[in-house]
Amino acid sequence: MIPKNEYPEPQAVRGEYLSLNGEWLFAETDDDNKTFFDPGGYPDKITVPYCRESELSGLGRKGFVRNVWYTRTFTVPSEWKSERVRLHIGACDYKTALYINGFRVTVHKGGSAPIVADITPYISEGENEVIVHAFDDTRSGSQPLGKQSAAYYSAGCHYTRTTGIWQSVWLEGVGRSYIDKFVLTADINSGAVFVRPIARINEPNLTFEAVAYMDGKEVGKAAEKLNWRNTCLPVFLSEKRLWSLEDPYLYDMKLILRNGDGEAVDEVSTYFGLREVTIDGGAVLINGKPVFQRLVLDQGFYPDGIWTAPTDEALVNDIKLSMAAGFNGARLHQKVFEPRFLYHADRLGYLVWGEYPNWGLDYKSTLWHNEVINEWREILERDRNHPAIVGWCPFNETPPEAGEIQNTSLDITRAIDPTRPMIDTSGWHRSTDNPDICDSHNYDQCPASFRKESTGGDNVMVPELLPGGRVPFFVSEYGGIGWTEDKNGWGYGNNPKSIEEFYERLEGLTKALLDDPLQFGFCYTQLTDVEQEQNGVYYYDRSLKFDMARIKSIFGGKSAYEETAPVLRGYDTAWTPLVESHKLPMFAKPWKYRLGTAPEGWQNADFDDSAFREYFLPAVAPGRWYPYVGIIWDTEEIICRREFNAPVDGYNKLAAFIDFKDEVEVYLNGVKVLAEKGGTSYMDRRDLSEFAGLVRKGRNVIAVRVKAPDDAKRFFDIGLFAKR
Repeated sequence: MIPKNEYPEPQAVRGEYLSLNGEWLFAETDDDNKTFFDPGGYPDKITVPYCRESELSGLGRKGFVRNVWYTRTFTVPSEWKSERVRLHIGACDYKTALYINGFRVTVHKGGSAPIVADITPYISEGENEVIVHAFDDTRSGSQPLGKQSAAYYSAGCHYTRTTGIWQSVWLEGVGRSYIDKFVLTADINSGAVFVRPIARINEPNLTFEAVAYMDGKEVGKAAEKLNWRNTCLPVFLSEKRLWSLEDPYLYDMKLILRNGDGEAVDEVSTYFGLREVTIDGGAVLINGKPVFQRLVLDQGFYPDGIWTAPTDEALVNDIKLSMAAGFNGARLHQKVFEPRFLYHADRLGYLVWGEYPNWGLDYKSTLWHNEVINEWREILERDRNHPAIVGWCPFNETPPEAGEIQNTSLDITRAIDPTRPMIDTSGWHRSTDNPDICDSHNYDQCPASFRKESTGGDNVMVPELLPGGRVPFFVSEYGGIGWTEDKNGWGYGNNPKSIEEFYERLEGLTKALLDDPLQFGFCYTQLTDVEQEQNGVYYYDRSLKFDMARIKSIFGGKSAYEETAPVLRGYDTAWTPLVESHKLPMFAKPWKYRLGTAPEGWQNADFDDSAFREYFLPAVAPGRWYPYVGIIWDTEEIICRREFNAPVDGYNKLAAFIDFKDEVEVYLNGVKVLAEKGGTSYMDRRDLSEFAGLVRKGRNVIAVRVKAPDDAKRFFDIGLFAKR
């Protein structure tokens, strides 16, 4: 029996197909100079497409290895009529070389994008040999790993590695000229789909034809002469049925290349959904309507297959489990899911955000930038036709030095797919001053403080405070409540002491987000336990963990956003960031600072601070880990000053967002505007509108003294925003 024998790419189905999944000869070595071109030198057998770390591979080897080699033979079926043959590897981690009958056909860098090669020149009648060599160095810092552990054992939120082939391998027959790729863009207003083919052309006078079907009935057809890469064919539909969560309707479509005699030389079967994602101010709309996105973090790990689902049914089951828990979609987190998962999301009506496994990269180096950008392009091209995908997020929780590649990836994503919103990075260092969407991560386990920090416009990341005006916002990671009998397992914060406490905490955190009319969705961590991280809605083996009726009632609760989304539309709510906190790092400027007792007159606008040091906030105690470590604060007091220019005067509203833990004084142009003791929970908002008149057009000075005798409390940051 061939494992995972379903057609691997349902959006590009061809009539002649042969799976190469199953038993291959296998060898592994840390010697980069050792080769395995002699099939007699392979000591092991492995079941493809499961990685050598998985039990389903037949090996279950968890240790590090840098090189893996695979080989087997195949015979192209004699009944095939196609003139050319392509070999596909759905994904292979990380640098992959493909050999056919001793010839090196292609080399590919990237562990998540497909490898496709026309092998026609290298094959012969009868038996052919294929060799795949994958180099994978998870400890190099030059490869994206996602959640694969760079340590020997899994730990924290890093899990078992995946080395080598981990998605299906197959052959397909194509024509002498053939459709290599294609783009489908739906227009819900006209009821049309625009088809742009990218073809390999090996003969003249080709015609491209697209035919749309609705339940087997032809409802649209168009054809025109193939004009190299300039063909864009509109297919107008006689019957229009939109794709939605309630009715995820999919049209079938055939794409055909015909020669000058009208004969079909290549044909691909595909499908599409009529669906549109738009942004209007702070609202994300699907087909023009606000849809609250009840997302779950899905990391796509399996106990027996690691990154590879054991069966196609397992992919379907994960979506159904999520829906049973009250979710209507997922962040496909730190992993590029296989196409069949996206196909099932399309047909079941399940929203997904496409991500890239960026963790593991050393952002202080630029040597790997081209590889990552190119692979992200390949992923966009593979997945952009799926109606279930409603957004892209190539980076997650990055440091400031990631800004350059994030901005490049943002530009490339918008160029390749302008039909969906994109987040430059989820959670930490924002690098663009022109975001589509903003988000934040908050694992506070106290519902009361969580509500205060993350909702109601009081959090600095609520993007009405961006200079371009309001953009959509959501808390894209929260919860992660641990519930396990395994003393070695963990969740965020302290585990609840009883099951009732678990439900109360979950409901309190989730209801805070459901009640907030300013957020278009949430994303709960996570769908299942994964190895030692045991904070899933289900156990790792997908068995029941909670009362699912109660869980569904919590995640499926009433959303204020869907009732009030119209108030988020429009672009007249912009604030001006006068002084930027670390939550708007793309605008950050350095502060002047002094450690120790404040000198006389330090708060005045004309104070000479030329002897002060200069660096970026936040100020952080020595040794304290934080993604935006700036000034190292190792004294009881710190004095911080900064000049800023206001573009206008006459502001009516003024707000500070501040984080401190003991005692603070804030002066604006020499006038005390804030003095507090006790500290904040997290970037709390302080209304300073009574002092808005102090802000003058041109030069202004903000001066702050913070006191914290206890080293553990030394953290300080502040932002200042104004509005007319």
